Amino acid sequence: MKPDNDQAGEQGLTWRALLLACGLTFLCGFWVRQAEIVYLATQVTESVPAIPAVAALILLILLKPLLARLGRAWRLSRVEILSVYCFVAIGISISGVGVVRFWLALLGYPFYYARPENRLATLQQYLPGWLVPKEPGVMFQLYEGSPSGHVPWGAWAVPLLVWSGFFLTMWVGMLCTMVLVRKRWIEEERLLYPIVQLPLEMVHLREQPPGQPPFFRDKVMWVGFGLAFAYNALNMANALWPSVPTVGRMYDLNSYLRGRPWNTMWPFQIWYRPELIGFGFLVSTEMTFSIWFFFVLSKIEGILMSVWGFDRAGAPFEQEQSIGAYILLGLWLLWAVRRHLAQAAREIFARRGPPEPGEAFPRRWALLGLALSFAALCAFCRIAGMMLWVAVAYLGIVMLVALVSARIRAEAGVPLIWLFPFYQQRKVLLYTLGTNAFLSGALPGTLTLLALLTFLSRGFFPALIGYQAEGLKLAREARMKPRHMAALIVIALVVGLFVAFYFTLTPYYRHGAVHLRDRGIWGSWFASEVYASPLSAPQRADPYRTAATAWGVLFTALLMLGRRSLVGFPFHPFGYAVATAFGTLLAPSFFVVWLIKSLLLKFAGIRLYRRVIPLFLGLALGHFFTAGVIWGLLGAYGGEAFRSYSVWFG
Repeated sequence: MKPDNDQAGEQGLTWRALLLACGLTFLCGFWVRQAEIVYLATQVTESVPAIPAVAALILLILLKPLLARLGRAWRLSRVEILSVYCFVAIGISISGVGVVRFWLALLGYPFYYARPENRLATLQQYLPGWLVPKEPGVMFQLYEGSPSGHVPWGAWAVPLLVWSGFFLTMWVGMLCTMVLVRKRWIEEERLLYPIVQLPLEMVHLREQPPGQPPFFRDKVMWVGFGLAFAYNALNMANALWPSVPTVGRMYDLNSYLRGRPWNTMWPFQIWYRPELIGFGFLVSTEMTFSIWFFFVLSKIEGILMSVWGFDRAGAPFEQEQSIGAYILLGLWLLWAVRRHLAQAAREIFARRGPPEPGEAFPRRWALLGLALSFAALCAFCRIAGMMLWVAVAYLGIVMLVALVSARIRAEAGVPLIWLFPFYQQRKVLLYTLGTNAFLSGALPGTLTLLALLTFLSRGFFPALIGYQAEGLKLAREARMKPRHMAALIVIALVVGLFVAFYFTLTPYYRHGAVHLRDRGIWGSWFASEVYASPLSAPQRADPYRTAATAWGVLFTALLMLGRRSLVGFPFHPFGYAVATAFGTLLAPSFFVVWLIKSLLLKFAGIRLYRRVIPLFLGLALGHFFTAGVIWGLLGAYGGEAFRSYSVWFG
């Protein structure tokens, strides 16, 4: 790999960028350890894009003119800077609470928390020794601290190697999926990929409209940046000096919604999220309208159910509706690329030559890679002791939800890593079939392994596919060789796993997980819930939740039909899926941007709309820089004051 320059044609991944990306990912791993595990001041990996990636991007942009003065060998190109950004975003996200830490919490829970009265010890036999270290004291020291302060790497060697294979197999399968849909999404449908617009603007890869200055010289951008900076600065000052007035992070409406039927609207808060407003401004008004409309509609559903005397806990079952929508939309997305899939299948036997222009690798390799990775994942689960049909059903739903998550990032650009129906990939099987269907000879082995693999449906493990989709889009916009971007993604995953394992296990064995700020490994409270199903009496199928999922499928189908048949149909099926998945955070911000954008387009026209885009991107950047980079770095070494303004980007 040779150094390149900004004037070259299609550029590749350079050794310089790769080494720089690996080094920055390792440094960011240390930052994440301090900020999220040791002190727990802010979750910098929950952001989309991840705060460390934004910090790396800002750092390289600032250093670029200084390095250029040292000679040509030190001159970083824009493609190199974007390569580092993409690498860090993927690699450091694995260290987040929703990936390795949640997996570790589920792995250790049946061992450390086992007591005679809870019967957790009976589940240990269903977790093979190649999945979890069973040497005496290894899991206990994870929570209480090792006498030497060192990680027993020998005991962890086999489990880490096995799980690394599992993780990489799934992520490579997701990459193959993105290669299969890339042409339709990017070239045929021309999806916007809103989150990609920020780094492209920051490195000046966008051609500016006539009369509009570059991004960092645009006063309009600095107005948005300044608003986000001022908002966070007030909250930060209040955390350090409580006498300073502050606007807070949200306005809680729950206190006004007391008694039936109004308490069915809980939780109902208006969150102040500058990044949602910033990126949301790039989203179509059809999508933003649909998200806030269906959120309000779900609250009305809850009120009506309460008025009619339906007091079932969880009604109107938004998450259950959402998983129905996600499953149908995932199947529809596969159907939409059926011609590409059929062509890829034919090419497997035809053995054609190199990939088409713009493809990371031939589509036949992508289809074959997806099939082999899915088969390998199912084989992993079967060898571990799970019934094969359960593995196929569960992993299939997980992959469909991941595909829809990628589409939402590509089309709507919603900067939320948790934007999917929590737990539902697993729960939909349990409440639809009942737990008896998962018992083989009255043994709870399948349910135990299903509980362990909950990190696939509650953590943001599948959501990393969004970075892969955006990486392929970045490669096209920056004129980077697609196969080099694919290689970068895979290397980032490998390096990210190493960084995550090292910076997660070392503080736990040095201090003990229960002695750190989060009083245990993130996700332990979820583990107590999911491990209850294999220990409790068999549970029947839940007809109400099953009906809600069926309604989610049916209603999404009706929306798709309306969108296809009626001109000007205002509702977007993806908006319904998003609103029922996590509308609580999104609806207020998206109502604001829908209103502003609608008024601008109607009364001021497209020219003014384009002119104020930098203001909204500046709003998002200002929030990431102030609440993420500055506060995240200060909080990594701060005291209790930094916890009083804990910033969660999820």
